[in-house]
Formats: sequence, C-alpha cells, structure tokens
Amino acid sequence: MIKNELEAYFREHSFVRQHLESYNRFIDNGMQSIIDNVGVIPTNIEGYSIRLGKVRLEKPMIIEADGSRREILPNEARLRGITYSAPIFLEVISVMHGIESMVSEVYIGELPVMLKSKLCYLENMSSEELIDAGEDPDDPGGYFIINGSEKVLVGIEDLAPNRLITTKEGTKSIVISKIFSTKDGFRARCVVERKNNGIFKLEFPSSPTELYLTIVLKALGLKNNKAILENLPDDLMLKNDFLINFDEDKTKTNDDALKYLGKRVMPNRDEAEQLLRAELLLDTYLLPHISKQKEDRIKKAKFLIEMAYRANLVGTERVAPDDKDHYANKRVKISGVLMEDLFRYAFKFLVRDIQYQASRAEARGRRLIVQNLVRPDALSDRIRIALATGNWVAGQTGVAQLLDRTSYLSMLSHLRRVISPLSKKHPHFLARDLHGTHWGKICPTESPEGPNIALVKNLALITEVTPGEQNEQEHVNAIIEKLKENNVKMI
Repeated sequence: MIKNELEAYFREHSFVRQHLESYNRFIDNGMQSIIDNVGVIPTNIEGYSIRLGKVRLEKPMIIEADGSRREILPNEARLRGITYSAPIFLEVISVMHGIESMVSEVYIGELPVMLKSKLCYLENMSSEELIDAGEDPDDPGGYFIINGSEKVLVGIEDLAPNRLITTKEGTKSIVISKIFSTKDGFRARCVVERKNNGIFKLEFPSSPTELYLTIVLKALGLKNNKAILENLPDDLMLKNDFLINFDEDKTKTNDDALKYLGKRVMPNRDEAEQLLRAELLLDTYLLPHISKQKEDRIKKAKFLIEMAYRANLVGTERVAPDDKDHYANKRVKISGVLMEDLFRYAFKFLVRDIQYQASRAEARGRRLIVQNLVRPDALSDRIRIALATGNWVAGQTGVAQLLDRTSYLSMLSHLRRVISPLSKKHPHFLARDLHGTHWGKICPTESPEGPNIALVKNLALITEVTPGEQNEQEHVNAIIEKLKENNVKMI
C-alpha cells in the first residue's frame, strides 16, 4: 500500500522539484527584481546616465566558428565540453541631460540553464524524444552543464533571515538577541547584548565597539530618556534595566547622541562629516529589512526595544532561550536563491564595467553608444567560474559540486543534499545532534562518517521546500495588518 502511494506521489512530484521551482522563480522574478533595484546606472559623465528596463532570456543557443547561431541540446554540450547556457537581453535607455533615447535591447551575457527547467528544451519532451536527444528518460534534471561537466548546486542550511533569536552565551551570564537583517541581498547581523548587571550593548555592521543601546535609541529619534521610557513595554524589570543604562549613558538629547556616534565612527573629521556618516550608518547598516529611509528610524528604535525586552525576559529567566538548532529557526537556500545571490554579485561587476567603459569612451572622444559600452564577459565569466569552481558569494566554498554518477540512487541523493556552513574542524556537538524538528524534513541516517558527519545532510524522501512568495513583503505587511486588527501582542 505504502509502495503504491509513494509511486503515485513521485509520478506527480519530481525528486528535484525544489530545484526546478526555485530556479524557475529566479528567472521569472528574481533577475528582474535585481535589475529594478539598480534602476539607473549613473556615470562620471555630466548629465549622462543609463536607465534599465525589462530583462529577457532566450532558449539555450550556441554561436559557431562561422558566426551562425543555433539551438543546442544538453548532450551536445556534454560531448563538446561547453556550457549549456541561454543569452540574456536587457532593455536600456540612454539619458543625456534629461532627454531619453529610444529603447535598445542589449545582449549582456549568458546564464547557465538548469536541465528540465522552463528554459530547457527537455522540459516537456516525451520519453521517446528524450532518448532521441541522447538523454536518460528517468533523469530528473535539476543540475547544470558547465564546460561539459554536470554541476549540482547543493542546498545550504543557515539561520533564518529577519528572525529574532534570543540565547544565552558563554557562561550564560550574557544574553543576546540576534537577527540577521536581510534586504536585497545585503545581510546585516544586529545584536543587542544584555549583561548580568542589566547593561545593554548594541552591535551591527560598521558600528563602534561597546556602543550603549540607549545612545542609538536617542539617535534614532527617541529624543531623551523620558521618550525612551514612554516607548517601553509595561514591564518593571525592563524599566529597571533601562534606568541602570541611563546612569552609564552620558548623552542627553538626540543631537548629543548623533554627535557621539559620529565622533566614534569618524574621529578627527569635521562635525558635519561626522553627522552625515552617523546618519548613513543608522539608515543603511542598522536593521535594513525594516527600512533604509530616514522617516522610519522610529520603527527601528521600537524594534531594538523589542530585542532588549526579549533579552530581559530570558536574562531574568521568565522565558526560555530560543533553540538555534530548531528547524523553524533555519532556512535551506536552494538553487534559485543561490543563483539570485550569484547574479546580483555578477551584475554589480557589469554595472561597474559599464561605468568604466563610458568614462573611457568619453576620454577618447567617442560617441556614447550603449551597445558598445556593454562587455557581456563581465557578467558571464563570473557566473560560469563560480559554477565551475564552487566558490560562491561571501567566501562560501563547495556550493557547486560535480554530480555524483556512481549510481542512479547516488545521483538522486546528491540532488537532495544539504550542507551546513559550520566548519568541520570544530566539534559543534549541538549542531550535529539529531533534533526532534528534523522529523519529516531531514533523513536521520544519511550522512557521511568522519568530520562531515551531520554537517552534510539529505532531505527526507518526500520533503518539499517552498520557494517563498513572489511578493514576499506585500504578504508580510498583510499578515502584520491582520494581526493588528485582532489585537495580537508580541511577548
């Protein structure tokens, strides 16, 4: 009975469904979202900029030595040792002193194509057609062909972004509330630390060391100690903590806090420059998932107070600390998300190269023709090299691996593998333990022996990985509004 049910399930659900859905979402929405976030490419030429429009991908093509272009199937790419990739075209508009030129569609590079994705010719082929194309009809796809080699992107297990986690650290006399604030590919680790004497310290990217939380709250718009107290939850222990912090904090007003922050960040500079840097720090690097706008600083202040409140609850043992190894506090980054990170990284290099080529053309007195400013290799090479070597964005290694073809089962296992970013040289006993929340998600037995044990895992047989909502922020906002309507309070 169970065998029949499994067979029926896998007739409709591919073993690599999570890879295909994630990659398809990336080409449908992810690429365009990255380009829209750039929007306009400014240049060093006065009055000249380049506005970006819609992106378009074609099916995989090859350009032969005689200049002819034709379709290419995956097996030919394997046999000839080339990359199975699709050309990318982008709408661009040159803007000179506010006057826009005609819309031009420019070839900007190549994107490796996942087999059986919507860009692949194999997607809707029958078994007979697959055999004629030199493919195994039982091959599920979900991998790439790079320089003739089959490469699979292994899922990466990581702590969930934009999720507040409060734990006890070290000798358990220090409590930290931590969040990986993530927005448009930028990841900022923000930590509110509560010491056993009730002092709160704040840490975030580019922030000065030993920074009191109350100073940042004032800099964000809670103008003085009274304003901070008015925004605290009605909790006596939390208010006692903040009263202790007011004794340590020598700043009195919003201006004092901004000046103090500017001096700590940029000493030996004039005051105006210090203030600009302090405001940039607060708007850009502190909790970017909430906002990067100046008018939303109060929202950030209230979120920091919530982080402090959670640290106080755990520090006074009124609430148990969060479990970092609970799978609700983790996410698995699969192919589409990994490709999105890589494309964002490569596209930044393309933008910089266009800016350089524009400055170079202007210096040599050439006409600014946008088609001549784009070098497709600037994008294509970085994507192809990352997939060929496995060296990914942010220094991650081993993300793209040579597909294991020892047997059919080993190939399926490899396509459902999940790796942890933790170092195999350290024990990490708790991270390696089998956790109760692995039930139904992670296979409890399939893991290599040796230093990689339990750091390399595999998805359970019928686990599905949801790719997320297409308009995630809109859904989050709708949920928040619904919670407010029903007077739901966070504890």
